[in-house]
Amino acid sequence: MDITIHTAFLPHEDPEASLAFYRDTLGFEVRNDVGKGTMRWITVGPAGQPGTSIVLTPPFADPGVTDEERRVITEMMAKGTYGIIVLATPDLDGVFERVQARDAEVVQEPTEQPYGVRDCAFRDPAGNMVRINEVRG
Repeated sequence: MDITIHTAFLPHEDPEASLAFYRDTLGFEVRNDVGKGTMRWITVGPAGQPGTSIVLTPPFADPGVTDEERRVITEMMAKGTYGIIVLATPDLDGVFERVQARDAEVVQEPTEQPYGVRDCAFRDPAGNMVRINEVRG
């Protein structure tokens, strides 16, 4: 079986702030940007990897979301437990310095984890956890 990850979805509250984080801070390319105001779906992805994308989406766009679900989603986004993505790089220290220099909220500096991964973590403007693993060659 040949299966790849094509698209992941992360919520945003401020499309311009999220766009600046993923495009300007992480260096992702913008592949699509549809909608208006806060109701925008922005597709970004790493340059050179056209088959892998992240869609930044308004968290309450589904008309079936109840008021109680909206409350829970808002609370989880504020805590950074609603959306999580794990990225990878061979230059963890360089990426950490670049992201930290752009005033992203640092959750964890580069750390050697007891389970064998060296990583760091940030929150994007919507509170999503962005973990970055070091890929060793």
